[in-house]
Amino acid sequence: MEVNRPDESAPHGEGPRSSSKRSRWIVIAAAIVVLALAAQGIWSRHDAQAALERDAQHSAQLSVEVVKPQKSAAALDLVLPGNVQAFLDTPIYARTNGYVKKWYADIGARVKAGQLLAEIDTPEVDDQLKAANADLANAQATYTLAKSTADRWSEMLRSNSVSKQETDEKVGDMLAKKGTLDAARFNVARLEKMQSFQKVYAPFDGIVTARNVDVGALIDAGSSGGPAKELFHVAQADRLRVYVNVPQAYAQEVKAQQSAFLTLTETPAKHYPGTVARTSGAVDQQQRTMLVEVDVDNRNGDLLPGAYAQVHFALKSQAAAPYTLPGNAFLFRPDGVKVATVDAQQRVKLVKVALGTDYGTRVAIASGLTGDEQVILNPQDSIVDGAAVRIVHPKAGGAAGASGASGTTGSAPAQSEQTAKAQE
Repeated sequence: MEVNRPDESAPHGEGPRSSSKRSRWIVIAAAIVVLALAAQGIWSRHDAQAALERDAQHSAQLSVEVVKPQKSAAALDLVLPGNVQAFLDTPIYARTNGYVKKWYADIGARVKAGQLLAEIDTPEVDDQLKAANADLANAQATYTLAKSTADRWSEMLRSNSVSKQETDEKVGDMLAKKGTLDAARFNVARLEKMQSFQKVYAPFDGIVTARNVDVGALIDAGSSGGPAKELFHVAQADRLRVYVNVPQAYAQEVKAQQSAFLTLTETPAKHYPGTVARTSGAVDQQQRTMLVEVDVDNRNGDLLPGAYAQVHFALKSQAAAPYTLPGNAFLFRPDGVKVATVDAQQRVKLVKVALGTDYGTRVAIASGLTGDEQVILNPQDSIVDGAAVRIVHPKAGGAAGASGASGTTGSAPAQSEQTAKAQE
């Protein structure tokens, strides 16, 4: 039987010792890996927490748009809504009863003064005129007889052939017949005028803006107690009146013969020159406005009567309030009007200002600003001094609207501010 013996050539105890060392190194390596993974996890969590804190801090900052106070080199415009009316605008009614026989002008027709518009068939008036002529002839014959009788009795009175009492009776009868004759003549004249109203004429040069009758329609002039019916409506549109209600604050700056111009919403780039014809010279006690009439030449027919327009008045009071801001940049607080500005440290600073003239979309600043401030648009009511903010730039067209050089209210720059703010 063969017995296995340890290799006598190997050093004594070398095998077990080498295996123990390898085990320790494996444990050490595993511990290092575990520590590295733990450190990486801790570092990742710390980095994520820091990023989260940075994001929270960034989100806590209020995003705002800013604009600088604007100073215009030209006088600012006062822009107000106006009602465009024809210089002459007349409804045409009938003056006699009857039926429409024929009409000659429809809507849109350009007519001249005295041009025939319609004919009315009036058989009743025609018969009344015939009866009146018969009454006139009867009254004329009666008067002629009474006059000849009175003349004879007056001649016989000279020779005392008749009494004075009888002569006076004949003369009195002649005078009564004369009154009857005059009444018959006036009645004939009245009916002839009524008959002349059978023809309806244009009162002036203009455009027929309405035709409310047709052939065979019954015409009631209102003499029977019913409402009178408008036949036509004629407007003279080669010259227009534009009526504007000017607020009391600017009433002293708008005077007669002052230049103005109109713009329409559909053609904002086109100006229609006009002149202040007259003002009411008084402020309405309810509206606190003064009525102003602006006359505009419209021989080319670009403007339509009844349209809505914006009237621009050039004001000359810019020296008192040189800087302007959009109307959405103000905070109305119990201690006065303020604007929220952003300083160099990106912090809010509230500045108290005094308002000047309100030009519609922009308001003049009488005092409180130097012109270098960055004023926040649409500030929150809860905004306070020292709050951290982050300035964002408006999208295309917004910056031009915020700090454009134009001083005209209601212009495209002011509108682009609002559009950019809405997009943001």
